[in-house]
This record gives sequence, structure tokens and C-alpha cells, in this order.
Amino acid sequence: MSSLLLIIFVTELVVQLVNTLGATTINDSLWRIYLTLPTPLSLEFAQQRKKQKEYLAVRHELKATSSQDEFAKWAKLRRQHDKLLEDLEKKKVSLEAARTKFDRTLTTTRTVSTRGVQWFLPFWYSKEPMFWLPYGWFPYYVEWFASFPRAPMGSVSIVVWQWACTAVIALMIEAATAALVYVAAKHSQKVRQPVPAQSEKKDS
Repeated sequence: MSSLLLIIFVTELVVQLVNTLGATTINDSLWRIYLTLPTPLSLEFAQQRKKQKEYLAVRHELKATSSQDEFAKWAKLRRQHDKLLEDLEKKKVSLEAARTKFDRTLTTTRTVSTRGVQWFLPFWYSKEPMFWLPYGWFPYYVEWFASFPRAPMGSVSIVVWQWACTAVIALMIEAATAALVYVAAKHSQKVRQPVPAQSEKKDS
């Protein structure tokens, strides 16, 4: 059962980290990492950035060209401007659809691998003892609670182990967050502390 104990702990750790960091932040980070990989989608983004630079250059030149004094040049630039803008709008819709699909896939995978495991394992192993308490060390009501809901009396059930992991991990994350805030505050206070001016030496 040691592997099952570890699976429960890791699952609860992932869930608590997602709740602390936020699903949107995690999705954004994974999206940026995904775009650095050699995939067709990353190539499309590179092409879009290149076309955006081209569009901005044409737009700047169009604004600097007089429609009265240089009509032929202005009309040509205007056509290029409109064509590039249309291509960018189409590409934007396509890339936004790809991002939506990416987020939906991540959300589904994260839900199945965390919430799904959280519900399935306690149901499937509800009667299995995770480990046994030392015989005679605890009163009846403690053993009853530890074995809740259907594990053998005197053992720790998967549900209670899951609760314990959640509580301990939440306390660890809270303590780590408080420590980081304290260190950041001390560092900020140290940076803002004025440096005392050196007193001028008087001629003796």
C-alpha cells in the first residue's frame, strides 16, 4: 500500500498547488512553454509576429505618405495595409481557437488526473487499510474515526489518509507562503532604507 499512499499524497499536493497558483497561471505558463517547441502551431505564431512587424511598417509608411501628393504610392500602400490587416484578423481567430482548445485539453486532463483520482481511489479502496495503528494505543473512538468509513477497525482508511494529506499540505503551503512574504518584506525594507550620508571631515 506504500505506492497508494504516495499516489494519494502526490494527488493532493498537485490539487493544492493548482488551487494556490491558479489554473489560469498554470495554463499560461504551459502555453508559453508549448510555443517554444518545434510544432506547427509555434511556426504559425512566428509567422504572425513577422506579419505584424510587416503590417506596422506599412502602416507607419502609409501615415507618412500624402494621399494627394503621392496618390499612386498611397493607394498601393493602402492595399497592402488592408490585405495584411485582413490576414492578421484571420490568423488571430485561428490562433485564439487553438488556445481555447489547448486550455480545454489541459482542464480536462487536470480534472481527470486530480479530481477523478480523488473520487475514484477512496471509492475503490474504501475497505482496504492503508496501514495499521499500534494495537491498544488508541481508544475505540479514535480507531473508529481512523477507519472511517469502511476500513477494518484499528487501521487508517484511505479517506482519513486523504484528509490528513490535504491538511498537512495546506499547512506546508501556508507556512511557505508566509515565509516568502516575510523574506520579501524584509528585502524591500532593506532596499528602501536610506544610506546615511558620510560626515565631512573637518580640517584640523
